[in-house]
Amino acid sequence: VQLQASGGGLVQAGGSLRLSCAAAGRTFSDYGMGWFRQAPGKEREFVAAISRSGGGTYYADFVKGRFTISRDSAQKTVWLQMNSLKFEDTAVYYCAARSGAVGARKAPDEYDYWGQGTLVTVSS
Repeated sequence: VQLQASGGGLVQAGGSLRLSCAAAGRTFSDYGMGWFRQAPGKEREFVAAISRSGGGTYYADFVKGRFTISRDSAQKTVWLQMNSLKFEDTAVYYCAARSGAVGARKAPDEYDYWGQGTLVTVSS
């Protein structure tokens, strides 16, 4: 499956952004989806994941209550709505797909396909 992330940009602290990840190729509903991020000099870290059906969502503690992950199988798209952004949310955000169940899998190597990343910059 090919993934194309978009929606990043520059936003002031406290603002909002909505990231999109469009999938192409194989059956979208076969994949659990996740969002990760990587700040300069840091390792890639888990942000959020959503099950194949969309009925299960999982979040890193540092985004709970601020970010929301969702998906639409007809549009083959997963979104990450980010509210109350903080300076420390600045990073390149990547979407990822995992064949089968995603559960609360947080390790990057548990995902099979990756998008190219979209840069989110939060100014303080």
